[in-house]
Amino acid sequence: MATTLHFTKGQGTGNDFVLFADPDGEIDLTPAQIADICDRHFGVGADGVIRAVRSRNLPAGEAALSEDPAAEWFMDYSNADGSIAEMCGNGIRVYTRFLLENGLAELAGGDTLVIGTRAGVRDVQSSRTGFQVDLGRWSLDGGEPLVRARELEVARPGLGIDVGNPHVVVAVADDAELDGIDLGYVPQLEPQPTAGANVEFVVPADPLVKDGIGRIRMRVHERGSGETLSCGTGAAAAALGVRHWAGSGAPDQWRVQVPGGVVGVRMFPTEDGEHVALSGPAELAFSGSLELV
Repeated sequence: MATTLHFTKGQGTGNDFVLFADPDGEIDLTPAQIADICDRHFGVGADGVIRAVRSRNLPAGEAALSEDPAAEWFMDYSNADGSIAEMCGNGIRVYTRFLLENGLAELAGGDTLVIGTRAGVRDVQSSRTGFQVDLGRWSLDGGEPLVRARELEVARPGLGIDVGNPHVVVAVADDAELDGIDLGYVPQLEPQPTAGANVEFVVPADPLVKDGIGRIRMRVHERGSGETLSCGTGAAAAALGVRHWAGSGAPDQWRVQVPGGVVGVRMFPTEDGEHVALSGPAELAFSGSLELV
């Protein structure tokens, strides 16, 4: 029997999502259905699907509530191929916009909206450009795998960084080399992480630091989605990677240019270690409905 799914299309710096409200956790899309929805030729088209579900109504949400009882809403995120992802930095900003504009949550200036994710609870605040999300404590994780990509003539060492989901950051020589990489093909990592990883190719601006802010340009191949116009957690990982390579004296604020726009990254100390925050726009484009078989 067909089911009607009412959805909204949203995007943050070109990273686009299909969002729908399912507060009671009654709509359980299959990976195949999610892949069909995300198909850009035969479906709505998106980099992923986000279900807005109350945390109490799914097991992963119960874990979020045990971490912070204020996490009423859970961001149930799936990649374009239907696989589950732990976290999405652009997605959580768009998700916040979706909750607010549908009257499911409130966020006054200076307040914090607490959202559950599979990477843990995340705090979101309004910002000058849209929203800022605290991605939590980050870590150097994943070693330095060798990275090969189509049209990248020489394999490069990457830097494994975890910001709630896995990333490998790779430095390239210049804009021409960055533009020449064919990310229609999956970059190959040696050794290959068991759970895969998002791969960011980065080039620094000249000069790297201007007015106390680091500046880099990035392209990304996202695990389960392919090349996207932006990756929020990837931008954070890329800024962390370049700061790591730059050494002491490198700034804690970064401007990351992605094909879909610009996001901001900020590192700051907390009691449980250094956190990294992501800021940028979040917009809802249109709403519609489709029949699921």
